[in-house]
Amino acid sequence: MAHLLLSPCPSVISLSSRKNSVKPFSTKQNFFNPQVLSRSSLKGLLFQENKPISRRRRRRSFGFRAASVPISQQAPPETSTNNDSSSKPKRVMVIGGDGYCGWATALHLSKKNYQVAIVDNLVRRLFDHQLGLESLTPIASIHDRISRWKALTGKSIELYVGDICDFEFLAESFKSFQPDSVVHFGEQRSAPYSMIDRSRAVFTQHNNVIGTLNVLFAIKEFGEDCHLVKLGTMGEYGTPNIDIEEGYITITHNGRTDTLPYPKQASSFYHLSKVHDSHNIAFTCKAWGIRATDLNQGVVYGVKTDETEMHEELRNRLDYDAVFGTALNRFCVQAAVGHPLTVYGKGGQTRGYLDIRDTVQCVELAIANPAKAGEFRVFNQFTEQFSVNELASLVTKAGLKLGLDVTKMTVPNPRVEAEEHYYNAKHTKLMELGLEPHYLSESLLDSLLNFAVQFRDRVDTKQIMPSVSWKKIGVKTKSMGA
Repeated sequence: MAHLLLSPCPSVISLSSRKNSVKPFSTKQNFFNPQVLSRSSLKGLLFQENKPISRRRRRRSFGFRAASVPISQQAPPETSTNNDSSSKPKRVMVIGGDGYCGWATALHLSKKNYQVAIVDNLVRRLFDHQLGLESLTPIASIHDRISRWKALTGKSIELYVGDICDFEFLAESFKSFQPDSVVHFGEQRSAPYSMIDRSRAVFTQHNNVIGTLNVLFAIKEFGEDCHLVKLGTMGEYGTPNIDIEEGYITITHNGRTDTLPYPKQASSFYHLSKVHDSHNIAFTCKAWGIRATDLNQGVVYGVKTDETEMHEELRNRLDYDAVFGTALNRFCVQAAVGHPLTVYGKGGQTRGYLDIRDTVQCVELAIANPAKAGEFRVFNQFTEQFSVNELASLVTKAGLKLGLDVTKMTVPNPRVEAEEHYYNAKHTKLMELGLEPHYLSESLLDSLLNFAVQFRDRVDTKQIMPSVSWKKIGVKTKSMGA
């Protein structure tokens, strides 16, 4: 059995030779232990200080089912807001629920009266330690986050700490929680991270592809009616000189017509892992009858949702560094600390963007309107298109209104990508389901800039400039520490 921790309220597992017991978790204890969370997918990557886990400990495995909170302490069951007429709340497993998109989504779904479980190995926090990075916003531990949510709302979020690349752990989680839907955010999400060196490239592809394969097998074995909502990326498509359709394109060739998956032109080992995921999911929908929705998401910006604003312990992370930070978030933080906005190359790179409040809304819409058995749906998940130069101009204008001295600098592009190109991507399917987008407005930019100013004392300016080169990636493990 694998390292499994189910914890509706924080708890620590006490291990004896053959018996497992659950003890109340003390808030004074430091629960996070990367060694307990590591599995084969993390080997040789996360513990580079020459202190590997011993073979004996790595091979030893445990399975445990933590005791649930007594019925008297639980909030009464509430009706789900989805389309099912049943009074029983739908059960949604959010894989990667401690991350940027996952945490906001887990809270949003819980507020909407879904029964939510988070599955996460907490490795994203370990990446920060490994690379010498830190979120602009101070973020509470996952246990403190969940406890605070319970205290404020009376709603429980179950927690399974472990690695989905370990199928035994994932299988036990599925059998324990029995999800109706799985929202899969649990992947290494950074293109620059995947291009640091060979070990990170291998980790990214192993973690993402094998993890998703395990999820597909878990659905087949333990929840054949479970709906998979998978976070993909618009980066799968690249920047073709034709319109980008939503997943499929109808082609007439030599007098014959067919509808085929839209061509993929990934631009990093991370994006390639997403392409592999899409192919694997499409195949299993056809072969096994799995129902799946692939959300090809654009670049997300913002940090606030209604739920994360309820208490500082619910606050989401905001990355501004050159490895995990996204363009608009990075520009706002750079403006807040007086650093020139870092425009890569010519700045004509155009992508789809969306507010994080729309991310959680899109996921909810996909869950409430599930794919049919055997159907592989693809939705392009973004609301607007901007070039890097356009974003820089918007931030400059908004910053000047706040009295910030905002300038721009051209940085040699560390990526291999077109810097001037045609880009027109379709994104109507989520709108048809009822998406009410939050467009990028002056007031929203003001809010994001003021938020960056509020926490600018936490900014490490050494992390702003890019240090990862697509062309210079090598075999030797690269140190990224300060």
